[in-house]
Amino acid sequence: MPRTVTLVRHHVADFDAWKKEYDTATPLQQANGLRVHQVLRSAEDPNDVVVSHTFDSSEAAHEFMAKPEIKEAMNRAGVKADSVKTTYYSEVDTEKLAIS
Repeated sequence: MPRTVTLVRHHVADFDAWKKEYDTATPLQQANGLRVHQVLRSAEDPNDVVVSHTFDSSEAAHEFMAKPEIKEAMNRAGVKADSVKTTYYSEVDTEKLAIS
């Protein structure tokens, strides 16, 4: 079964405050099957954030994103609720390239 990657794009009031709150969620992420995550910040707007989360299944990804604790953490972190866009993707290929 392919892994599922969620991409969550949102606008935050203050990136540094958001990141501090995001980092406190590590235990919640680990307890709910998060395998890999990546935080991306727009070069043009430092408060435009994209987060990718990789899970073993679509069910795990959807269950995690539906948790009330996630919405509460986003509120505490200053996420502008009307800016949140979450998309789900099935992983097709992942490769680490050797750098010579």
